[in-house]
Amino acid sequence: MADTTLSIGGINLRNRALLAPMSGVSDLPFRTLAHDLGAGMVVTEMVASDELARESAKVIRRTVNSGARPFVVQLAGREAHWMAEGARRAEALGADIIDINMGCPAREVTGKLSGSALMRDLDHAVCLIDAVVAAVSVPVTVKMRMGWDRASLNAPELAARAEAAGVRMITVHGRTRCCFFKGEADWGFVGRVKARVDIPVVVNGDVASPQQAAAALALSGADGVMIGRGAYGAPWLPGQVATYLATGRDPGPPPSEVQLRVACEHVAAMLSHYGRSLGLRNARKHIGWYLETSGRPRSDVVHWRKRLCTDEDANRVLQGLRAFYEQAPAGEKAA
Repeated sequence: MADTTLSIGGINLRNRALLAPMSGVSDLPFRTLAHDLGAGMVVTEMVASDELARESAKVIRRTVNSGARPFVVQLAGREAHWMAEGARRAEALGADIIDINMGCPAREVTGKLSGSALMRDLDHAVCLIDAVVAAVSVPVTVKMRMGWDRASLNAPELAARAEAAGVRMITVHGRTRCCFFKGEADWGFVGRVKARVDIPVVVNGDVASPQQAAAALALSGADGVMIGRGAYGAPWLPGQVATYLATGRDPGPPPSEVQLRVACEHVAAMLSHYGRSLGLRNARKHIGWYLETSGRPRSDVVHWRKRLCTDEDANRVLQGLRAFYEQAPAGEKAA
């Protein structure tokens, strides 16, 4: 199984397994880990374009980079002026690629007529794309869904118009907005988008294993695969997928001692990035996911999640994480 290269506007990625932008998840500590563990590309959390342009401290923190390349900032918004200004600010902060969010299904986003709500008005969506492409010198990409609902599966049309406007890559989540995350992603539908454009297309949705990644690529004909929720508690998954696509060999999840190191490094990085109090609160969901992906019995996971995700002492939490992994079955103990 030979891998192929993926290039975005002349920027060559090291592999075709990408980490999705995920609000509250793909922050700097998580992106850094996923990149270091082999992801071909990582993307920031969704950033409100007007807040970035106004240099909101909270939003600026979302656009800090640790050196991972390419540095991709995802913008969301409804107004062409602010999308352009936000894109200029992202480029000034070092972004190598600007991604436009036209796929987020969250009510707080679509209620502001952003995210996947833009797929209900393709003329306006293209106006935003035109504004961003004209504002920056770096490649612009778009992430979308199949459409707003099953009656308006207009992703192929939007992709074609985006390409004509200068977009250099399209990512499609194989669900409509009204599906949210219910049912199964339709990887085959992404092939209809691929047939309409000459730029790279990336398939997204329900990719939680190397085998699912390969199946998504085969059914869609896409050039790359983007991994979202499958990477919860497994920032190594994009790298694992990349190895499988390149060699046909699934290395499997890392051994317990590596999972321990990754989990502890992640929590420590969050404490540093956010401060100890906020960092510990933000880390709790990740700790729960690490426990879930450890392969340990459900009863152990429930016990340790209750213990670690309610403790207010960061040092005790880190000590508890080590104790959890060190109690793994014989032959899998952490060093």
